[in-house]
Amino acid sequence: MRCNQCEATDTKVIESRDVSEGDSIRRRRECIKCQNRFTTYERIEKPQLVIVKNDGTRQLYSREKLLAGVFRACEKTSVTSMQVEKLVSDVERSLYECGDVEVPSSRIGEEVTKRLFDIDEVAYVRFASVYRRFKDLASFEKELSDIKTKRT
Repeated sequence: MRCNQCEATDTKVIESRDVSEGDSIRRRRECIKCQNRFTTYERIEKPQLVIVKNDGTRQLYSREKLLAGVFRACEKTSVTSMQVEKLVSDVERSLYECGDVEVPSSRIGEEVTKRLFDIDEVAYVRFASVYRRFKDLASFEKELSDIKTKRT
């Protein structure tokens, strides 16, 4: 593993632990040359998923793109990066369990919103507003009233 600061290839593992219910391993590493500490993740490589967009186009699934979208929704909330990593891993597990190589983008959106609702309502509304493409204030208000209904 290469150090992200000095590019040296001599690093040592300080700590390892399972994350995402054993689907990946988180490793804390230290560079022998500059003593920089950094984190790496190892995951089992799975077959590539193809996402079918609403307009019928297809593109390869990107974990980084999903992470970025969820992180954007969780900005300035109490949601931790570990919670986001777990959420994305749970969504991925659900997608692979369905057994299909082609997955509709709507399924990913539903999986994320379902999990975000339980974690943080503000992040949920942010993600849902992009995913469901709220066109006006009325659709936004409807979503907020649905949240209030679900909470009671």
